[in-house]
Amino acid sequence: MILGKSLEDYLEAILVLQLDQSSVHSVDVADYMKFSKPSVSYAVKMLRTKGYVTMEKDGALKLTEIGIDLARQVYERHRFFTQLLIDLGVSAEIAEQDACQIEHVISNESYEKIRERMKPKE
Repeated sequence: MILGKSLEDYLEAILVLQLDQSSVHSVDVADYMKFSKPSVSYAVKMLRTKGYVTMEKDGALKLTEIGIDLARQVYERHRFFTQLLIDLGVSAEIAEQDACQIEHVISNESYEKIRERMKPKE
């Protein structure tokens, strides 16, 4: 993808938090990802510079349209590969960890072919 694993993980975290709560701040992201506040501040600054995130006057983070698109892509892949690995008998904890790696390195073509192959037959 475009941003690299680390920044994509931040986008995914912001999206997941926004699905669960009305307002997301850097401290929420730090708590969720178990990262330091300075690390999150730096990442948020990079995401803002690149146009993926904006910050409201109260400090709330908002994904831009392109931020939402990329975050959804990463999150969708994460969920897909986590479930696929669990279905194959991998423990949930390992499946979660491995999916987090796979979601960033697999090409769109390979992902689409795997997803297509895994669709239930009608």
